[in-house]
Amino acid sequence: MKEQVMEYASGNEMAAIAIKQIGYDLMGYYPITPSTQIAENLDIMRANGETDLVMVAAEGEHSAAGICYGASVAGGRVVNATSANGLLYAIEQLPVQSGTRYPMVMNVVCRTVSGPLSIKGDHSDIMYILNAGWPILFASTVQQVYDFNIIALKLAEEVRLPVVVAYDGFFTSHQKGRCYRFADDEVVKAYIGTKKEDYPFLDLEHPITVGSYMNEPDLINNRYQLHLAMEKADRLLPELFASYKELSGREYGKVEGICCEDTESILVLLGSSYDTSIDAVGEMRQQGERVGAATLHVLRPFPGKELSELLKSGENIMVADRQDSYGAGGGNLSLEVRAAMQKVGSIAKIKSVVYGLGGKDFFKEDAKTLLSWAKDASKPDFSYYGVTAGEEEEAEDKPLFEPVTRERTQIGATKVEQNGEEVKVSGGTMNAVTAMPGRIAPGHGACPGCGIPVNLNLLLRGIEDPVVFLFQTGCAMIVTTAYPRTSFKIPYLHNLFQNGAATLSGVAEICYRKQQKGEIPPGDIVFVMVSGDGGLDIGMGSALGTALRGHRLLIFEYDNGGYMNTGYQLSYSTPMGAKSSTSHVGKEQYGKTFFHKDMPQIMAATGIPYVATVAESNPTDFIKKAAKAAYYAKTTGTAYVKAISACPLNWNDKPATERKVIEAAVNSCYFPLYEVEQGATRLSYDPEKMGKKIPVIDWLSMMGRTKHLQKEEYKEVVERMQKEIDARFYMLKKRAEER
Repeated sequence: MKEQVMEYASGNEMAAIAIKQIGYDLMGYYPITPSTQIAENLDIMRANGETDLVMVAAEGEHSAAGICYGASVAGGRVVNATSANGLLYAIEQLPVQSGTRYPMVMNVVCRTVSGPLSIKGDHSDIMYILNAGWPILFASTVQQVYDFNIIALKLAEEVRLPVVVAYDGFFTSHQKGRCYRFADDEVVKAYIGTKKEDYPFLDLEHPITVGSYMNEPDLINNRYQLHLAMEKADRLLPELFASYKELSGREYGKVEGICCEDTESILVLLGSSYDTSIDAVGEMRQQGERVGAATLHVLRPFPGKELSELLKSGENIMVADRQDSYGAGGGNLSLEVRAAMQKVGSIAKIKSVVYGLGGKDFFKEDAKTLLSWAKDASKPDFSYYGVTAGEEEEAEDKPLFEPVTRERTQIGATKVEQNGEEVKVSGGTMNAVTAMPGRIAPGHGACPGCGIPVNLNLLLRGIEDPVVFLFQTGCAMIVTTAYPRTSFKIPYLHNLFQNGAATLSGVAEICYRKQQKGEIPPGDIVFVMVSGDGGLDIGMGSALGTALRGHRLLIFEYDNGGYMNTGYQLSYSTPMGAKSSTSHVGKEQYGKTFFHKDMPQIMAATGIPYVATVAESNPTDFIKKAAKAAYYAKTTGTAYVKAISACPLNWNDKPATERKVIEAAVNSCYFPLYEVEQGATRLSYDPEKMGKKIPVIDWLSMMGRTKHLQKEEYKEVVERMQKEIDARFYMLKKRAEER
């Protein structure tokens, strides 16, 4: 055994420690709860100079998987971490990597697959990749997360396959426990050994082609070799577990059980629930009941032989799944356990139950209940556990709010008219639009000082036609639609970050078609997609595609400069130098290292009829631009409006001062106010002419996230940022002068 030290840490923290000790070359990642803490912890280590890991923040999980694949092809040691729909978004890349046989490790912190949206832990995500050709280790404790991360890379490089380390979101990922790590990083590095490349991709003297086009019989031969590699992994795992025991003193097998010999009923489950079942078994054994429990540490290759040997004494077996393979009569674990037992001719009575979906807690008494169900002949072979029965009588369908009608919104406070190539807006003053009914109800879960409700209400003040909303995932969606309530008095739809604009374009096209066919009343409707919290990073492709196709809808982005709904990770719209949970400040790092994305100019480059920037510090300008954008969205094509949106919690400033902070962003020209109408640029507000222009450091110093940039050591960063902002504003003015 090598020297070890005790840590009181969570699964995510222990994964980060293992990654750091291994000495990986690169991590491609995208933040998603509950796996994000791995990248956050590694970024802290990076900022403090504890690791030289290259961390690439992708714009989405699909790209993160591609970054990892490219880095592994090039010969790097590569790691990733993801969860839930992030895993599904990346899934197209997974068989590419296993099919071309490039090793890496990916931590999957298991979480409910949406929709409806839920961020809690179950196993509905991990089961999607059973057929991806990746060995899958499943850790049920914090200690195993650390240990399996080390074993996983050694396995990956021995069999030339990428490997997953899976564990329960929030239960294992966030709950802290006492565990051990090696005192010396070199012990971990020596155990894994030097990476060997049979065919180095970057050997220019001996060039190779990776990922050739294949027909039969080559493709089936490729798959057969993948099958053989998985069989090799199956044979190799016991050796790796044994060698790791010599190093650490901790013993693992493909399966694990308690009291499975000479027993009447056995409960089989994955992950953290196994520890809970151990306590239940102990108490029931003391009462004279012959019960046991078992779990799997390996999902792929499936340990059918070892599992059937462990369960052979069980007369009644209850397999508990934290997911369902809908329509198959059980979750994937139960289906595979049944198959394994059938192979060996077992006569045990096997039942399966789905439990704990959406992170529903699993207690000791629940384990006892399931063990009692195993031998209860009155219980069905397949059922759900913990379901709340609905009302027998149908509840009266009453609307939560009085509907917002055309008569109530079309009040003439804002008049929009076509005047040649330009659209003119009259009215739209704050006093005039106060008569507009609120289409968002009072009451929401946003933080004090949050700019989202302010910006949404200002937007709606300028739109007198009926509105249909689509919200991408983000704070705005989460704080307004917690089931069974909603804050919306108008039609509302949610879809994930990466597909919002495409989804709304489908809604809009069907609406127009139904109007043409006379199936719904004619009349203008403004379709509005609301994005923020980094949504137009991962969703930019969908938004650009929608704009290029010219669907008649409005894309509204509240730009709060980060992935706020997952704990403030850096976004492409985060200011350079800002500190976030994935761009820490330390002796080796000064915050975000690249300039903020200019999304309005990107959208303008698609040739859409209207692009505008707005700020709550200039409310009348905001309302008039909203009216103009709505006009183009219902008559011409895609319109885009971007608002700078305060986030006191993560900007680290005071809610009461946000209007001044927003005004400073405008006056520093970090967030200039302008519009691009039919290709012509027009400045709405020029702080230079008004004598209000301020250096960008004056704005940065108002927020805790960028206050450190006042220090002399960061002078060069501020100068680079000022130069970039001045250059962007100069180009805006030149375009405006050329109208």
